[in-house]
Amino acid sequence: MRRMFLRSLLAGAGGPLLSGAPARGGEAADNAAPIRIRRVRCYLPPRPRPLLSQSNAIVTVETDQGITGIGEGGSPDTVKALAGLLIGEDATRIEHLWQLMYRGHFYPPGREKLHALGALDLALWDIRGKALGQPVHALFGGLTRDHVECYSTAFPALGTLRETARACIEAGFRAFRIGVADPERGQPFDARSMVRKSYEQCREVREGVGPGGEWAIDYHTRLDQADAVRLSALIEELEPFFAEDLVRSEDAAVYRVLRQQVKVPIAVGEQFGDRWDINELVEQHLIDYSRVTIPNVGGLTELRKLASLCELHYVGLVPHFTGPVSTAALVHGLATVPAPVTMEILGAGPEPEPHLPQHYDFRGGKVWPNSRPGLGVEFAPDRATLVAEVSEPVRPIPLFRRPDGSLTNW
Repeated sequence: MRRMFLRSLLAGAGGPLLSGAPARGGEAADNAAPIRIRRVRCYLPPRPRPLLSQSNAIVTVETDQGITGIGEGGSPDTVKALAGLLIGEDATRIEHLWQLMYRGHFYPPGREKLHALGALDLALWDIRGKALGQPVHALFGGLTRDHVECYSTAFPALGTLRETARACIEAGFRAFRIGVADPERGQPFDARSMVRKSYEQCREVREGVGPGGEWAIDYHTRLDQADAVRLSALIEELEPFFAEDLVRSEDAAVYRVLRQQVKVPIAVGEQFGDRWDINELVEQHLIDYSRVTIPNVGGLTELRKLASLCELHYVGLVPHFTGPVSTAALVHGLATVPAPVTMEILGAGPEPEPHLPQHYDFRGGKVWPNSRPGLGVEFAPDRATLVAEVSEPVRPIPLFRRPDGSLTNW
């Protein structure tokens, strides 16, 4: 009786993933044939970004079963350097392929190549979701929140700074973000005067968002340590949501000193890559929020590991904004983790993208999960420029495996 009850429970509540019902074509998901990767392409969108580490290039991964995954990030050269490792491989072995791309060139990838790895990883998750007819968030265990709250950077000016901050909160955003004050055009950056000017702007923003709104400030790594400490002390009474990137990011250990001198919440990680860039800051409680994002960290595969690390150490996630495909993917990741999260949106919301008829769902200052298969993104290749194509496998170094078949370094 108990066995029959369990079977009926799984069949009634689990759907295809829990019950083992055929995912498509009458073939059970657990026994499905490999989905072999046959070609990778890289496209430049109509409005390409000039920053390599914030690329909005579109990457597609095509398979022998007619399923194409869509990702975003990287450059033609960095995508080509990794794509050859994927040709002929089973697209469903996403963690294995992540390790293969990360370790298959002997040296671990730097942050620019990791950006391309992230683009390919997103495409693999898109394939997996489409193959199973499920949104990616369902593959991650389902939603932990109804929507993802957002904060706005560069919200459109609507009068004074105070009025703009108020309009941002009224539009539904969780917080309004500003940066350290800029000097007048053609003038040098005098840090001490910019700290004073920034403090006055922060006061105006605090008044604008009101008691129920939040605000944040990005130091842009442009302040020296003494000035970063000084500004942090000045704005403490204004209760910022967080202060971001207080000093240059090359030596993360500087936050061991800053943590003792600064009382406002600290957010760091926009300029970082994988978990080894930020793990000590999280584990030693030197920051309050992680700014890492995708595809920069290496895609959804790595982001979920970082999210678990943050949850373990009570650190929140406030990822940097990125391109529309990556933002769509970010929603699948953030909407399925229990850690506190708020994601960045540039301006007042997404602008039309001719090459992406469908990407992420934004309304009321929030991003909402959807039930479309995979990442829920549509790509029109005829509205973009093909700049790279790989269809032959490449193995730059020998691949060594442990006795159980898992990869180890050469």
